[in-house]
Amino acid sequence: MTTPANRSATIEAISASFADASRWRALEVAFWLLPIAAVFVFPRHHLLLNEILILGLFALSLDLVLGYAGIVSLGHAAFFGFGAYGAALFAKHIHADPLLGLAVAIAGAGALGLVTSVLVLRGSDLTRLMVTLGIALILFEIANRLNWLTGGADGLQGVVMKPLLGSFEFDLAGQTACLYSLAVLFAFFLLARRVVHAPFGLSLQALRDNRLRASAVGIPVNFRLTVIYAFAAAMAGAAGALLAQTTGFASLDVLAFHRSAEVLLVLVIGGSGYLYGGLIGAALFALMHDRISALTPQYWQFWIGLILVLIVLIGRARLVRPWTWLAEARGAKRMPGTR
Repeated sequence: MTTPANRSATIEAISASFADASRWRALEVAFWLLPIAAVFVFPRHHLLLNEILILGLFALSLDLVLGYAGIVSLGHAAFFGFGAYGAALFAKHIHADPLLGLAVAIAGAGALGLVTSVLVLRGSDLTRLMVTLGIALILFEIANRLNWLTGGADGLQGVVMKPLLGSFEFDLAGQTACLYSLAVLFAFFLLARRVVHAPFGLSLQALRDNRLRASAVGIPVNFRLTVIYAFAAAMAGAAGALLAQTTGFASLDVLAFHRSAEVLLVLVIGGSGYLYGGLIGAALFALMHDRISALTPQYWQFWIGLILVLIVLIGRARLVRPWTWLAEARGAKRMPGTR
């Protein structure tokens, strides 16, 4: 029989477990010190670092819906592109303040995610793949047709941003852009970390593993999926806004299918279901793209594809720690009944 004392002890144990999970580790602090140091140690690579940070934010948003909520998407670029065009159009026609444009892009992409979540929550995984892909293709075609507004195939040009916080100009070297993107990424990471380490995040993982059982124990499945989908859409919109603001340009490329496929590849490389997977995968993918395309501009996709095949066939952990293969082989030989 459950007594008040036992109930109180259980609540305290659960609270302590949540507090321990949300506590920052030394390795996490060191991880975030790396990009800060890179900004000052590698001044010639600010543009590449800015690309990594934006891609990392985009991958982090997809990891929330894929790795934690189990929603498979092939059209996540819809929110990325919506945020890019929203920030660019706002800067060109209304106000060029970067933070105000970022807020508008976040709100617009979040609203789009809230509206389209009604379609995504219905059906099987295959249905969701087709629906998310269809949404991205529709937005791509709308942007292409409205060339008087978006620039069509030529892109939206002439996007000039005011100094950040009224003091920091967006220089050609990209230092301001890099620090700006890093600050936005870290802010969204803190929010995502708070979400996944809260009871809300645990309920997301429960319905990801077994949606029917989660519904049976009283978890409001559709409500939670709608909230996380809209939040991830807003985050992807912020990534698109950063790209448009730091480059001064927005084109149909931000809505193209390869954007959605690229961010999925990032999660394959870094791993899904934990927040740092998208960030690590973004860094590895961008660095591989930069180095391989410099060596073989025509065949860089072949080599990245080969690396992805190796990751799938061998396994990410084995590829990173090949010395574990011998230990696994010895363990298999010691098992009874093996030859």
